[in-house]
Amino acid sequence: MRELLEYLTVGLVSEPEAVRIAETEEEDGSLVLELSVAPDDYGAVIGRGGRTANALRTVIKAAAAKDGRRVFVDIIGD
Repeated sequence: MRELLEYLTVGLVSEPEAVRIAETEEEDGSLVLELSVAPDDYGAVIGRGGRTANALRTVIKAAAAKDGRRVFVDIIGD
């Protein structure tokens, strides 16, 4: 899931080297991916009205469902 999120995000941003993803395993077995990008790229990742962020979350959740896992994507600021 991490690689998929990284691939999708790098295609959206102008500073791909600044993309950082931290993984956290929750007690219930779900996975939380914390996405961080350069300050100038937050608008591109979130999108107008949050549409891009929601699309990223949907794609990741759909891919995780194939593996029988629950994955959450959090976009964090610096």
